[in-house]
Amino acid sequence: MISSLAPVDQLSVEVITDNVSDTYASKPSFAVSELANVMLAGAREISGETLLVANLGYGLRLKSRLGAAEHVLLFDTGTEGAVFLRNCRNLGVDLGQVEEIAVTHGHWDHMGALPAALDAIVARRGRGSVAVHVNPDMFNERGVLLQNGTIFPAQRVPTPAEMEARGARVVNDGRSRTLLDGHFYYSGEIPRVTAFETGRQDHLCRRDNSEEWRPDPYLMDERMLVVNVRDLGLVVFSACSHAGIVNVCLEVRRQFPETPIHAVMGGLHLGGVMEHLIPQTVEGLEPFDIGYFIAGHCTGWRALHALANAYGERVSQSAVGTSYLFDAGTPPSERATPAPTRFEAKPSW
Repeated sequence: MISSLAPVDQLSVEVITDNVSDTYASKPSFAVSELANVMLAGAREISGETLLVANLGYGLRLKSRLGAAEHVLLFDTGTEGAVFLRNCRNLGVDLGQVEEIAVTHGHWDHMGALPAALDAIVARRGRGSVAVHVNPDMFNERGVLLQNGTIFPAQRVPTPAEMEARGARVVNDGRSRTLLDGHFYYSGEIPRVTAFETGRQDHLCRRDNSEEWRPDPYLMDERMLVVNVRDLGLVVFSACSHAGIVNVCLEVRRQFPETPIHAVMGGLHLGGVMEHLIPQTVEGLEPFDIGYFIAGHCTGWRALHALANAYGERVSQSAVGTSYLFDAGTPPSERATPAPTRFEAKPSW
């Protein structure tokens, strides 16, 4: 199956949902800011109405090209339908082009906007025209154990039946697979290998409408996505990294041992109660020689600072409305080289 992952000529990424809005944030040369993108989409002035809305969650539109063949995929959607649709409108994203949706895990901040996204896509493309990739373990009820012993439940995510009722073609399978003519690799279960990435100890779940809450620190339902861009290498999308981003990279290396990791993009889940993992994570990423880190969502500002101190200009903050272009035609002088160690790097601010 892995051998069927095609090296594409070009991959464009648009950030539809993310925690941060910051058009002034430093960006790599292959990124375009939110402000520039809404202007390109037809905005006639800068205003609160023409810019995007940031909220807790993550959702990307990916567009690949190989020769004359192009494919469009959503990678999660985000928290809330109205915000997702508004951001798509202001960016000029045509949801009618979306062929498939790759869902990473069963959390509301990644699937909450899915019903609205499906309604918009199906209205343009017709029932049964969009595949939604999930796995059975995404649909457990989730909750968080508070310090006072209270269990605070999370919003339930749309079920396969609810998605099908909206016109989706649900692919509910825990195994890895390639999508859309081999342009995208959608992983299976990510092995937990490192000793320090032990998940969220305050995370609970209930299975099959049981009344009993059980520990669920590892969120084994989480998946990642990988694209191989010709001449550049792998672009790895890890929306929340509940598996631990080092574990994610270990699995990428296991599946694609001969191909360099050009970029890692997504949430690294190193904020709040996970901050104690920052030093080990920064050190654990060093052997992979990752070209770029585009970190957003649940990464946390302390982790961003630590990564920037270690890897310098290779690190940038993901922000809603930003777009990225990974192009096989990029001149060699502008391609990523192995990232410097923390002892060589200089902060990017």
